[in-house]
Amino acid sequence: MEQLSKAVFLFYAVLMFTITQAQPTQAAAIAALIMEAMNYDCCLYFTGRDHTLNDFHRVMTALVEAENTQYSYQNTFVALNKNNEVIGVCVCYDGAQLHFLRQAFIQACRENFERDFSNMDDETAGGELYLDSLAVNTKYRGKGIAKKLLQAAIEKGEKLGLPASGLLVDKGNPLAERLYLSLGFEYIEDKKWGGHPMKHLQYRYQK
Repeated sequence: MEQLSKAVFLFYAVLMFTITQAQPTQAAAIAALIMEAMNYDCCLYFTGRDHTLNDFHRVMTALVEAENTQYSYQNTFVALNKNNEVIGVCVCYDGAQLHFLRQAFIQACRENFERDFSNMDDETAGGELYLDSLAVNTKYRGKGIAKKLLQAAIEKGEKLGLPASGLLVDKGNPLAERLYLSLGFEYIEDKKWGGHPMKHLQYRYQK
């Protein structure tokens, strides 16, 4: 009976989390989760053969710490466990600001990896709050954290007065697509980004 009580306590303790605005001091943990969302093959594509995932993490940490970048803490919601550790992230920003915000990433790749991504495809445009990156620590998945992060982003888009929130989901990730559709996102069009076939989904706000 005592073991059962401990198990129940631990179960509910794991479920305790808070969604809040990110802070610069959380940059390293945020960067690590953004890299999971991107997937490591994509990260190594940006670094090239002469650099490592650790190098990319260092660059991403600096971008999260900075202001007015695509991955800035200013554009990030975090999920924190009861110990205030970062266990989930959602990076989102006005799609109309993509080119401005992305300049820091392009410059960082040029300076650190000697690679030029100035002609990168656009994954978003004006008219939507773009949900760039969503990731939850593997230990905490399946507990509703991603859903709460998405809801925080949707609320942000509405407060900004944008007509919609949007995202790209890989066609090979039906579990993520089901989550988005369950929250009210709708299919808009097929897209390709980074060579991957994607679906562009939007959550439209009621007028």
